[in-house]
Amino acid sequence: MPDQQHPQASARTPTPQPTSHHNHHNHHHPRGADWMFGGVYGTVLASALLAALDERGGRYTPLADAAWILVTAAAAALAHGYAHHMADHGAGTAAHRWRLLARALWNEWPMIAATLPTLLLLTLAELAGWEPYGVTAVGLGLNTALLFAWGAFVALRVGYRITSALLIGLADAAIGLVIIVANALIK
Repeated sequence: MPDQQHPQASARTPTPQPTSHHNHHNHHHPRGADWMFGGVYGTVLASALLAALDERGGRYTPLADAAWILVTAAAAALAHGYAHHMADHGAGTAAHRWRLLARALWNEWPMIAATLPTLLLLTLAELAGWEPYGVTAVGLGLNTALLFAWGAFVALRVGYRITSALLIGLADAAIGLVIIVANALIK
């Protein structure tokens, strides 16, 4: 006769906890707009592009630079959403798969939204006639501060204590510092 578990024994067995919807390693979960991930990714992308588009001695075109940052962020968001869709979707009707694809692409809006501070800065630079070096320096500094804020805020939100959250913010800001140093060395 097969072993039968005593009813009280099953009551003492721990039940598995549900996994977080923000766990990017688990591909079998419904994926919503992850504004925290998109915020960091979009801010890093905007910083790197701002630094790369700042050409010494060339004609300064802040609105063209802003357009390139927006187009690149949109293309990266579309590629990221499409890749998640292809990795995550299962069987279903064609209409269902198209709805899932549309949702996956829509969920990438935070990456594009995170470039808005840089786009606003470049628009103001065009309107006010600011010098390119100053705009790039201010933009990279602003984005580094935003990376710190994203890192600390996300850490606090997921339960880290304030000291650990500030250290995580500093680690995220270090990405911005790497871009600043690389910009100084390359240019």
